[in-house]
Amino acid sequence: MRIVLGVEYDGSEFNGWQSQPDGRTVQDHIQQALSRIACEPITVIAAGRTDTGVHALEQVIHFDTGTERPLSAWVRGVNALLPRSVAVQWAHPVADEFHARFSAQARSYRYVLINRPVRSAVHHGKTGWFHAPLDVHVMREAAQHLLGEHDFSAFRATECQAKSPVKNLAQLDIRQQGDTIFFDLTANAFLHHMVRNIVGGLVYVGKGKHPALWLKEVLEMRQRSQAAPTFAPDGLYLRRIEYDPKWGLPQMGE
Repeated sequence: MRIVLGVEYDGSEFNGWQSQPDGRTVQDHIQQALSRIACEPITVIAAGRTDTGVHALEQVIHFDTGTERPLSAWVRGVNALLPRSVAVQWAHPVADEFHARFSAQARSYRYVLINRPVRSAVHHGKTGWFHAPLDVHVMREAAQHLLGEHDFSAFRATECQAKSPVKNLAQLDIRQQGDTIFFDLTANAFLHHMVRNIVGGLVYVGKGKHPALWLKEVLEMRQRSQAAPTFAPDGLYLRRIEYDPKWGLPQMGE
């Protein structure tokens, strides 16, 4: 039996998603909880990995089990065994052909950035922060150069293991609410650190270090050394994974 879960987590206290020998990852905690409910070892596969300090509004995972349990056991039962910063939101049985990673059609991330002279204490670990004023209009202009299918090597971490740097960025929206700026990105897939590197480039443009056209030039150079530094992980959220409606997944909204 294959079960799919939608999982929300605060990544601040974990060493990322992927299982590590020290056991301090989101995957490790979820597998331990599921194994106790199933009374057998459980290994989960996720739609995508998140780094240390990165959060998820809806990570999608699947696992196989021979144990019969009501769906509520995979939600409330598992949550009773998880840290407070991790929570299963829903569970759904699927055919064995479903794969959390390979069946995904698109992935969406949100970066939340507080833009004011003084850092926030209340939102520590939950948002990025930049002290100097940012021009949202110019950043939106620069963002247009990244939309579509491109080689995103300039925004790729050196340790990235993706087979190809070519991705299709379908959305890069920037909106401001008070002193908070929201960056919403959707693509068929993302490279390691791609979102944080794009945000770093947009911040360089927004603070006036480079014109909007500079981001296009960086993209075309395909050299990571020519781009801006990687921005902090704190404000990054895996927002949504999109699948074909045929799977009937009870996914959350925005």
